[in-house]
Amino acid sequence: MEQKKQVAIEMRGVTKAFGSLVANKDVDLCVYRGEILALLGENGSGKTTLMNMLSGIYYPDAGEIFVDGKSVSIRSPKDAFECGIGMIHQHFKLVDIFSAVENVALAMDSQEKYNLKAVAAKMQQICDRYGFELDIQQKVYDMTVSQKQTLEIIKVLYRGADFLILDEPTAVLTPQEADKLFQVIRNMREDGKSVIIITHKLHEVLDISDRVTILRKGQYIGTVDTKDATEDSLTEMMVGQKVELNIDRPEPVDPEPRLILKNVTCKNAEGIIVLDDVSFTVNSGEILGIAGISGCGQKELLEAIAGLQGVEAGGSILYYSPQNRKTTELVGKSPRKIRDLGVALSFVPEDRLGMGLVGSMGMTENMMLRYYNDNKTIFAEMKKPRKLALKIKEELDVATPGIDTPVRALSGGNVQKVLVGREIAASPTVLMTAYAVRGLDIHTSYTIYRLLNEQKQAGVAVIYVGEDLDVLLEISDRIMVLCGGRVNGIVDARTTTKSEVGLLMTNMRKEAQHD
Repeated sequence: MEQKKQVAIEMRGVTKAFGSLVANKDVDLCVYRGEILALLGENGSGKTTLMNMLSGIYYPDAGEIFVDGKSVSIRSPKDAFECGIGMIHQHFKLVDIFSAVENVALAMDSQEKYNLKAVAAKMQQICDRYGFELDIQQKVYDMTVSQKQTLEIIKVLYRGADFLILDEPTAVLTPQEADKLFQVIRNMREDGKSVIIITHKLHEVLDISDRVTILRKGQYIGTVDTKDATEDSLTEMMVGQKVELNIDRPEPVDPEPRLILKNVTCKNAEGIIVLDDVSFTVNSGEILGIAGISGCGQKELLEAIAGLQGVEAGGSILYYSPQNRKTTELVGKSPRKIRDLGVALSFVPEDRLGMGLVGSMGMTENMMLRYYNDNKTIFAEMKKPRKLALKIKEELDVATPGIDTPVRALSGGNVQKVLVGREIAASPTVLMTAYAVRGLDIHTSYTIYRLLNEQKQAGVAVIYVGEDLDVLLEISDRIMVLCGGRVNGIVDARTTTKSEVGLLMTNMRKEAQHD
């Protein structure tokens, strides 16, 4: 006879609104002790808001939360920890100059005695118990993204959490690192811990979870046993309609060199080399995917091409005009100078609201940022940006109360639609995107994929920096792999394997630069 499951956390009729925007409406959620629950939903469906109420960042307007059958009031992260609930966010909260053990000591309860030796011993016990691989004396600034995430999980476990919430835990991990993380999560489940995972990767949901709860437009749609689910059935529940899970990959359109990089080396503000002697060619009419563990030079590479990052002496970035094959050297030129020379570059950066858009501005004003230099008077010309804002809102189905609503009030998927739409509207010959679908639901992601393929078919050279290898393998024509700031191989996306790319991301090969 099957043992009855014990309910660990229950949310009943939970509602949360921000002004006129209802983020969650009458949502029910149940988590059993010793299970892994996946939380699915499109961007703006209320997943993060719901989990923020469970972890004490928001307080519900209505509804109740029960922990082990007892009604609780969670008004702060401290209250959540007292209930045994801890959340590991996508953006880590660590002090770079401190070691792992010092970071955990910072999170100790004020009643505990500050004893680094005792903290280190308890941390090592946690590592041994669940299978974490971490040097607890290592400084955070020397850690990989995977190690930082491991530290954040250990920090939460150290404080006694029995219920863990992981927000997009594999977003910046290689397949091999994700497999290790999943094994640790399974070990925690075997130890009676309850784990909630927010993820958009359906194959991971099917691999790691016991049950799946789906939200749509802030409302609870249903919960299914993972063993009874498929990618198609989950997608249909998420978006309310069946979505074909295949990314189109048309053949390259008359490819010819658009950018040729030779011996490009870049240093960061501390003088450390972040791009090391990089050489490759970007062709028109193709999508060049760039794979690599986070922090391997992807950001600096795109910024160097855009004129935002300095390049060391001896490096060259040549742009070939599609009109007359005339070459322009981009190294040493500012973004404005590059534009004035007639080079049509568009750049969708990783930091959407910090670097790509101004959060306090509406869509119209953010469109204007593309055109303000064209004004012939001291007054800003609003007609053209307003027309573009309305066009993008309609064509990309941007969910916003109005085009003058501050973009920071929009969900991540809608912010990305605004940014990608604006950059494509500039009619580029080179389009660079960094993590274009990070944190986006399947529906919004396919909108972005369609836009990128349309640009490719129009003869644009598209550079796609991505973290999801399944997507990179399906959408790219070629994939260049960065490892430790160096090119570790360029492979044909149609014939390579996920395992091969994953190994290139983590193991530097000899003579790799000669691919």
